[in-house]
Amino acid sequence: MYNLQIIKQMKKLFTILAVCVFALTGNARGVDVESSEILDNISVGISGGVYTTPLSCSGFFGNMRPVISLTIAKQITPIYGLGIEGTTAINANTLGVHSANVFDVTTVNLTHYVNLTNLVLGYQGQSRAFEISAFYGLGWGHAAIHDGYVEENGYVGENKCVDHNFLSSKTGLKLDFNLGEARAWQINFKPAVAWNMGGDGGYNNSGFEYCSNHAAFEIQVGVTYKFKNSNGTHEFKEVKPYDQAEIDALNAKINALNGDVDRLNGENARKDGEIKRLQDALNECRNRPVPQAEPAKVEQQLESYVHFRQGKSTIDQSQLPNVERIATYLKNHPEATVEIKGYASPEGSAEINEKLANQRAEAVKQQLIKKYKIDENRISAKGLGVGDVFEEPDWNRVSISTIQK
Repeated sequence: MYNLQIIKQMKKLFTILAVCVFALTGNARGVDVESSEILDNISVGISGGVYTTPLSCSGFFGNMRPVISLTIAKQITPIYGLGIEGTTAINANTLGVHSANVFDVTTVNLTHYVNLTNLVLGYQGQSRAFEISAFYGLGWGHAAIHDGYVEENGYVGENKCVDHNFLSSKTGLKLDFNLGEARAWQINFKPAVAWNMGGDGGYNNSGFEYCSNHAAFEIQVGVTYKFKNSNGTHEFKEVKPYDQAEIDALNAKINALNGDVDRLNGENARKDGEIKRLQDALNECRNRPVPQAEPAKVEQQLESYVHFRQGKSTIDQSQLPNVERIATYLKNHPEATVEIKGYASPEGSAEINEKLANQRAEAVKQQLIKKYKIDENRISAKGLGVGDVFEEPDWNRVSISTIQK
């Protein structure tokens, strides 16, 4: 009969408690955290202390007894946690009833924790050095008690040891001191009030109720270890939330970059075509027979174009045949000289363009001297700034070498 009442009362209290806890934590202020594995945020703690019973009509220190607890808990969110706490008292009074055993009162409670610090101040990605949590537990208790008693008329009842099962409850505060940089260890200080709410025998059979006559004040101090999580820490890992506007802005930036890539690919394809055209022209020139004429009567001027990339004054491999063309002619005609004029495209400042034009003319000159061993006195090089030789502005990044007879 009483066992059925215990089950019904536990179901009712658990339902009310769950609604309150989730309503509280659902409106709590905090940060977004990564989803965790089922075995993440697990902790185990052991503590010891004293408790006295009952709270009313008895000596506080006279009824004080030692108590020890073991707790296994899981922090479901930075604010809400759930755990199982087992507690046993040594030579206790069983909340006012004399004990029959050394370990005479044992309770096992399903305990709910609310981190008040994170609830009020918000979670910052790591536990603070000091935090306060409130907890409430509800569960089952067992005690072995003497059935003997003495009434005022002197009647002595039967003295025998009986089992007493009862509905237990506990509520209090948990003051946590988090240690170390990783915050893996805690020192806990836990003041609480525990109730015997009635059960299947012994005392307090009048009903299930929270009553100071059936309550005990408890103080425990202990240590807790938080196991390492799948994210490599002992904490919840904070993640930065992105709103839709931010995502749209990033997508727009990606699209713009893709457009730049397409434009650059088109420009490179055009330049590759230009390089092929110039290479074909060079091959044609090489295969063309040299007119046999007296040097004094030759009035044709030989020119060669060396194109440069934007902002560059170094000769690309594709342009080296144009330099070799001039060098070959100079070697075959020792009396000939060459004039090199460097140009720049209109981008950039006039000072930079003038400098680039000079460097481009000098680059061709040095190539003729160092690689083909042409006498420096046969070569003149100068920069002429922004060029207008070609209608296409990009083509004016060029050095023009002209043979002088």
